[in-house]
Amino acid sequence: MSEYNFRAIEKKWQDRWEKDKLFNAKPDPEKPKFYSLDMFPYPSGAGLHVGHPLGYIASDIVTRYKRLKGFNVLHPMGYDSFGLPAEQYAIQTGQHPAITTAENIKRYTEQLKNIGFAFDWEKEVQTSDPDYYRWTQWIFMQLFESYYDLDADKALPISHLVSIFEKEGSRTVRAVCDEDSAAFSKEDWHLFSESERQKILLQYRLTFLAETTVNWCAALGTVLSNDEVKDGYSERGGHPVERKRMMQWSMRITAYAERLLKGLDELDWPEPVKEMQRNWIGRSVGAEMSFAIDGMEETIKVFTTRIDTIYGVTYLALAPEHELVSQLITEDQKEEAQAYVSQAKNRSERDRMTDVKTISGAFTGSYATNPFNGERIPIWIADYVLAGYGTGAVMAVPAHDERDYNFAQHFNLEIRQVIEGSMENGSFPGKGGTIMNSGFISGMEMQEAMDKAIVFLEEKGIGKGKIQYKMRDAIFTRQRYWGEPLPVYFKEGLPYLIDEKELPLRLPEVDKYLPTEDGAPPLGRAKNWTYTTPEGTFPLEMSTMPGWAGSSWYFFRYMDSANKETFVSKEAADYWGAVDLYIGGAEHATGHLLYSRFWTKFLYDRGLVPIAEPFQKMINQGMIQGRSNFVYRKKESNTFVSHGLIGDYEVIPMHVDVNIVHNDQLDLEAFIRWRPDLADAEFILEEGKYYCGAEVEKMSKSKYNVVNPDDVIEHYGADTLRLYEMFLGPLEQFKPWNTNGIDGVFKFLKKLWRLYYDAKGNWLVTDQNPGKEALKVLHKTIRKVEEDIDRHSFNTSVSSFMICVNELSALKCHQRAILEPLLVVLSPYAPHIAEELWERLGHEQSIIHESYPRAEEKYLVEDSHEYPVSVNGKMRLKLSLPADLSREEIEKAALNHEDLQKWIAGKTPKKVIVVPGKIVNIVL
Repeated sequence: MSEYNFRAIEKKWQDRWEKDKLFNAKPDPEKPKFYSLDMFPYPSGAGLHVGHPLGYIASDIVTRYKRLKGFNVLHPMGYDSFGLPAEQYAIQTGQHPAITTAENIKRYTEQLKNIGFAFDWEKEVQTSDPDYYRWTQWIFMQLFESYYDLDADKALPISHLVSIFEKEGSRTVRAVCDEDSAAFSKEDWHLFSESERQKILLQYRLTFLAETTVNWCAALGTVLSNDEVKDGYSERGGHPVERKRMMQWSMRITAYAERLLKGLDELDWPEPVKEMQRNWIGRSVGAEMSFAIDGMEETIKVFTTRIDTIYGVTYLALAPEHELVSQLITEDQKEEAQAYVSQAKNRSERDRMTDVKTISGAFTGSYATNPFNGERIPIWIADYVLAGYGTGAVMAVPAHDERDYNFAQHFNLEIRQVIEGSMENGSFPGKGGTIMNSGFISGMEMQEAMDKAIVFLEEKGIGKGKIQYKMRDAIFTRQRYWGEPLPVYFKEGLPYLIDEKELPLRLPEVDKYLPTEDGAPPLGRAKNWTYTTPEGTFPLEMSTMPGWAGSSWYFFRYMDSANKETFVSKEAADYWGAVDLYIGGAEHATGHLLYSRFWTKFLYDRGLVPIAEPFQKMINQGMIQGRSNFVYRKKESNTFVSHGLIGDYEVIPMHVDVNIVHNDQLDLEAFIRWRPDLADAEFILEEGKYYCGAEVEKMSKSKYNVVNPDDVIEHYGADTLRLYEMFLGPLEQFKPWNTNGIDGVFKFLKKLWRLYYDAKGNWLVTDQNPGKEALKVLHKTIRKVEEDIDRHSFNTSVSSFMICVNELSALKCHQRAILEPLLVVLSPYAPHIAEELWERLGHEQSIIHESYPRAEEKYLVEDSHEYPVSVNGKMRLKLSLPADLSREEIEKAALNHEDLQKWIAGKTPKKVIVVPGKIVNIVL
């Protein structure tokens, strides 16, 4: 085989890599390690389109390059295989989600292997595999058996907390816990019943049960995350979503807020991602205080970063979900307020946070008292206040907060501008309102006023200084079937862990994948979904874990995926450590990445892993957008007009399948096969061809612009696909897929082949010594590609390869000393053709065992320079001169050049400006 038969070559090397287990990794203390990781995919039924492999190709290039540089590389792949789509398909068809998931995984794996990735498939994990999720359940159990000790500033075993309670009671304990946790003595603890003790411990555990406001979708029968809700409807299916209080499992991620915030400074991540996490965590320093309510024992707690504006408070605003709302609504406000609450609380918090234009609210009819001046303050309900942030209530200072101001103006409420002290700088000039001084904190600088106000609150026993975080504890349950069962049973209404020996707690069989008729989650349909202990048989938890559970620790399991004894061995964890390069989408900035960091810090606290941060460097790849094609149908006819002629007709554009369009030319026969209903269509052509219009849009089935990588590989090969995806532009940027440009990359590979074989199939490679120019071309490429990979600029490397092959072809270079190292440098990008030609050069071992060649400076030194020679500022010629000439020699050579004489025309130059190595400028 002397032609470039990419199909045979790529199949041969993919089979050989798999047979030889070439990319399987294990700890090797003799080599430095490199852990390269891609965000693992959810295996959807649609399979991959050409946008999906973008990040995988980039990480694969780095992986192969690092191997050539002497690193021991771990580069695994697996599947985040629990998910709502498979469950919805199961509800519609009755087919078990495991069957659908297995089929989708098989399809994904075939596609990934066809692209030639250097994945260690032996380490593959699937989050829905019981052998995997037994360890997810085990980690949940460790969280349940831990609490966060503020003095140690880390998680400790709950048994440690129990020992303190037994010896000292709770008064000396400084731990993260529920705010309503009551203090007790050691004597009290010993008198408490088992149930009372468990209730107390539940207030401290890092995973706990509590009533929480959630997004409830009745049609899907489950709680949805904020990201799964848009404008009050589920993103999947468009079903109504309501905000309601439900008993849910939560993770006490707020215990780690400060460490999650500070840890960002140590990470080499894109700054926008770090900023999104900072904003999500939302650290605020201020004060928490209580407002008494007229006629009620309860108080309204508020948190404020500007307690110094207390004299400017003119109303309190509560979130629609606030627990006191129903008690605060008076009879005369009942109809209006309850209607508003019903409407407002069903908007997702994400929508309410981003909507700054809509102003809505309702008066409760009740009043509170300002503890600083005794004034009565009306209590309103407003959807710009969020139940999940702070206390779910705000003290509104309209003159010093824009949202408060807009709300007050809309409802004609008092706007009181405080002009003394530091508050004047925070006001809205010219907006008027009542002018008040700032009471006993009058004239103070802001920090001094805040400090004095906090002392006042603490002396009165109605408040304290506090650091508040916007981030809330993470809801950890979903009322779904296709997820990890929680290893929990209930005795007397309280949760207990099953025996660790019983793991994994497997998903049971059910007759339907819907909630039960009485509203219980789908696991409520299972027969005998119970757990038996010596004390009796008890019900198991019927909710399952959320999608982020398995993805919060999968990077550890890859290190040691076959281990039956623990989730990762100490040897593997110590060797592989943190992920050195993590590539994935920016859409996971605040979900997956925060939860992964939280779980890693917890596992680190408990001595189970040696690292506190999972991903040291991260790159967010951009999106490959679709290039849609259009045909143009004449109005009220079955005639289609070619793009260049549409100005002469009244036409309607219509999307057409991009796979039957090549270089914007429509395959008419394929079009008729694609749309048999248009078999009698007529076409107005340009020079016998039909040309389509084009537009860049998101890849979507509805736009017929989804390009399947299998089709590209079938026509051009995997190496062409890999090079082309990198060639499209910088990895982080969004860029359109344009099939028109792929031919150039394919031709490059064929031109590369021609350096080794001529058109007749004759072998051209010789053992002759290469010339100086060829060595320069090679070493320039070695250095450029090395620099590009180190800074993850893959698109410029592809350009360098093209320039290199063009220059070597022009030099008719066929020397082994040039072509062997060229293949090593190319192999991370186009591994199949590199392996094949490497073998034909007589090598028995894979090219992956080679070392990356060193760029030698002696071949890169320029021995000449091309000078642009200008006359009176206009460039007239280019003059190639030796690089070591003096300024005088350069001037003389330029003035004596015969082609310059006609521009000088015998005149004596007034000045000759020579910049060695740059320019010559002659002034007449």
